[in-house]
Amino acid sequence: MTNLRSIQLSNYIRERGSCTIAELKEAFKVSHATIHRDIASLVGEGKLRRVRGGVTALPEAEAQNAEHAVYSRYQDRIDRNREAKIAVAKKAVGRIEDGDIIFLDSSTTVYYLAKELQAASFSNLTVITNSLLVIREFPLFPTGYFLVALGGNYDVQLNAFLGAATLADLDRLKIGKAFLSALGAAPAGFFSRHENHSYFLRRVLEIADDSYLLLTADKFGKSGLFDIGPLSALSGLITDAEPPGYVPARLC
Repeated sequence: MTNLRSIQLSNYIRERGSCTIAELKEAFKVSHATIHRDIASLVGEGKLRRVRGGVTALPEAEAQNAEHAVYSRYQDRIDRNREAKIAVAKKAVGRIEDGDIIFLDSSTTVYYLAKELQAASFSNLTVITNSLLVIREFPLFPTGYFLVALGGNYDVQLNAFLGAATLADLDRLKIGKAFLSALGAAPAGFFSRHENHSYFLRRVLEIADDSYLLLTADKFGKSGLFDIGPLSALSGLITDAEPPGYVPARLC
């Protein structure tokens, strides 16, 4: 959602107190999928609350507190191990070429890759993502970039769209190179703590011609509740340090 429509939609609902989905579709001349995606974004930011059949505006003080809490939580994740993530992102840019169709996941490590791409000089690049952070910042990308934003159910913990609708969007697309991160990597594979997230990234691995795992050194040896895939499913591993011996040599 563009920043302008975000402001317009928030103001429209705040002026009326509450609105139905049908009313918002008509007022903003957008599709059912688009208005649901826009609403999910604003709910995730703590600006609106879902009610049966529509949405309602939050009291101003409550909205400000919710927005601050969401921002602080994600900012903490983004700032954690920042220099290592930037180092990984800079290496990852070297795997991208003009004309590529790339996928960027919703991890904070890949978010730093998105920041590097904002300053890159590619003349033609297609970016597919389910990350709300990347979607919101896309106006900052060079004009030769094209965005495909995956919709679905908004997951506030991951700041991303996931679920059946997201998978349906994904299955219609071709991905040349996928860039993703994980909770950790171990001899058995790489992992997530979120079930829907692991299912989604597993499908990305199946669709993409090449898949690259971006991982800072502190995540080696860590596993999670849900596996995303074996290390053998990857085309490459991009890290800020020498990887452990269990990582296949061809990935480095």
